[in-house]
Amino acid sequence: MADRTAVIIGARGGIGAALADALDHGSSYANVIRLHRESDLPVDILDEASIATAAASLADTLPPVQLVIVATGLLHSAGKGPEKSLRELDPDWMMQNYRVNAVGPALVAKHFLPIMAKQGPICFAALSARVGSISDNSLGGWHSYRASKSALNMLIRNIAIEWQRKNPQSIIVGLHPGTVETALSAPFKGNPAHERFTPARAAENLLGVLQQLKPEQSGQIFAYDGTPIAP
Repeated sequence: MADRTAVIIGARGGIGAALADALDHGSSYANVIRLHRESDLPVDILDEASIATAAASLADTLPPVQLVIVATGLLHSAGKGPEKSLRELDPDWMMQNYRVNAVGPALVAKHFLPIMAKQGPICFAALSARVGSISDNSLGGWHSYRASKSALNMLIRNIAIEWQRKNPQSIIVGLHPGTVETALSAPFKGNPAHERFTPARAAENLLGVLQQLKPEQSGQIFAYDGTPIAP
């Protein structure tokens, strides 16, 4: 444990904070680094310079990192939410979804994977969503969110292939947390079809999934119960 470090990006959000709390209370990591826009080492998922600066700083001050989880995401904001039809498409909103849900996690991988341990098990995970699965899509709608999560899933696969050449024991995955009682899911609590989890339970679920994964499963997307999600 003495030389093991975990980093949570987006540790001020509901799931991110719960993940950091769970790791702090566990015995697997001596160092749990919480990064967000207002942390001592600020990270803004939309600002590559802040991501690069944080990664360089941690590389200089800590043992190699074994775990990075990107717990950021965008589903709605003031006046904007998932589209129900093509009539609602807004290119600026679409690009914002891509920047937060796909480009941001990819930039975290770009700068944080090189500071992770070069040998032995490492894990890089990003929060994805089942609605990013093309083959699982039977309802349509939510165009920007679905497409941005699909893009993230492809990036996860690409990054996993590249990084297994550098560290064969690396695990790079996307995680679907289910419906969690956070600000992100608040406008959709009226849907009784989805089981809802507290952030603490969601964090427990996701960390349990990560603990069971093996390098040959790198590049896949997994639900909170450990089942793989089809592309």
